[in-house]
Amino acid sequence: MLFVWAGLAGVAAASPGDEAQVREVLRLRLESAGLPAQLSAAGEAILATSALPEFYVRRIYQPAWSRQGQPSVAAEAMLAAIEDSRLQGLEPEHYHRTAIHSTRAALRDETLDAERRLLLLADFDLLLTDAFLMLASHYQQGRINPETIDPEWRARRGGADPLPVLEAALLSGQIGATLEGLLPQAPEYAGLRAALLEYRARAARGEWPQVPAGPTLRPGQSQERVPLLRARLLAGGDLAEVLAEEANSEVFDADLVAAVRAFQSRHGLNPDGVVGPATLAALNVPLAERVRQIEINLERWRWLPRDLGDRYILVNIAAFQVELVEQGRSVLDMRAVVGRLYRRTPVFSGSMTYLVLNPNWQVPHKLAVEDILPQVQKDPGYLSRQGFRVFRGWGSEAIEINPAEVDWKRLTKRSFPYNLRQEPGPANALGRIKFMFPNPHDVYLHDTPARELFRKESRAFSSGCIRIEKPMELALRLLAGTPLGEPEALAAALERPGPRTVRLPQAVPVHLLYWTAWVDGEGQLQLRPDVYERDELLGQALQEAPPQPTRTTS
Repeated sequence: MLFVWAGLAGVAAASPGDEAQVREVLRLRLESAGLPAQLSAAGEAILATSALPEFYVRRIYQPAWSRQGQPSVAAEAMLAAIEDSRLQGLEPEHYHRTAIHSTRAALRDETLDAERRLLLLADFDLLLTDAFLMLASHYQQGRINPETIDPEWRARRGGADPLPVLEAALLSGQIGATLEGLLPQAPEYAGLRAALLEYRARAARGEWPQVPAGPTLRPGQSQERVPLLRARLLAGGDLAEVLAEEANSEVFDADLVAAVRAFQSRHGLNPDGVVGPATLAALNVPLAERVRQIEINLERWRWLPRDLGDRYILVNIAAFQVELVEQGRSVLDMRAVVGRLYRRTPVFSGSMTYLVLNPNWQVPHKLAVEDILPQVQKDPGYLSRQGFRVFRGWGSEAIEINPAEVDWKRLTKRSFPYNLRQEPGPANALGRIKFMFPNPHDVYLHDTPARELFRKESRAFSSGCIRIEKPMELALRLLAGTPLGEPEALAAALERPGPRTVRLPQAVPVHLLYWTAWVDGEGQLQLRPDVYERDELLGQALQEAPPQPTRTTS
């Protein structure tokens, strides 16, 4: 900093309120910072290392946040916007809040010498500009890079150039409104944000009652834990009201059963009204953890493209659910089976362009050697019963092999020269329809013969693709207006032997997402277990403070 102080010798001679002097200090500091800028202000690192210098070059280093040596109205609005970042599940301290307040307070000291005031005004400007640029980026694309924190996330991201946004905000004076406009405008995001405020308010009143462990609680029973169950459901809003004379009743009555079922439905549990281990565990999740869960999923919303499409398919992996949305309204929803913990379904957006009726299944080599080979080694007749054919080689050069002539017991994962194909039929793993949106993960939606899995609460059983509960209904919706858009026509087409590719009349966006908290169409907060254990890592990243400035010697 010695060179900056030396440059100030002549600058500080004039009135400290002269904007030209602050401009000169900003120029000296930014020109000496390099590109990308290695710069700090009030002891905090400047994070927008490329955008911030460009912003000041464009305006010939004119200060943006002070007038006549004092913080401007825009600066006060920016401070309010920083505070409002907490409403989005972010931490205002990550946007220089304390440093900006301290600098503003110091500028009120009338005994400051001219050089110190100039440095403080420059710090003040740099901190506010950096805060705006970082908030703009985080509101548009999320604070955390999804591909860094979660390598399986491939949802499309993007955002407007923040510099024109900042310039327009300063010109209009609409700092807060401009930043708000960069957030997701979907009502679901607003609903989740409202839920965050509600749960924070609940947390401020104290932890909700915990229901002690014990035997399963069933409707009609009389048990000493029932009053605590009633108090817990009342605190969480699943029980609307309790009369004073009923508050301490130990009877598991009809009103309490209805409240338990409502709670179970909101948490993806079987709504049987019985408080078993899974329901008890969900009831006793601390409020602070639920607040964090909502904050994490607000961040996931900010990762998404702002326009999901007028018509799109949404797969919520954590909820084991698929829905078709048209003009902002869910018109078809169904249960889904997703990837196992060690074969996770990835998160990405694609474009569905065609279906395959009566598909065959070309078994990926990994699944052939890890899943099917052990089955065949135990039961040589497995391949024939399940409709598999065996080939050596690929494409037109593939030669079909009689499975009975192969010594399967001698084969290993490393020495498996065959490829397997399962023909269409009742045993085919893909069922009767697969829905294709070409992607590098080779993931798609498909029917399944294993219908019993849809009755389970947790449905992470696949090898990465998404098995869906209502393939016929989805196909009819997607093919509406075409010759196969009527049930009789589609059923007739499925009766014909062999695979058939059917192009959709219009490509449909598909979004594979991982939401453990969201607000449904009825305005209800839905919460789900973190089946892939992704929340904790993202939560830690959101809490991590920005980097501190690098110490250098002058």
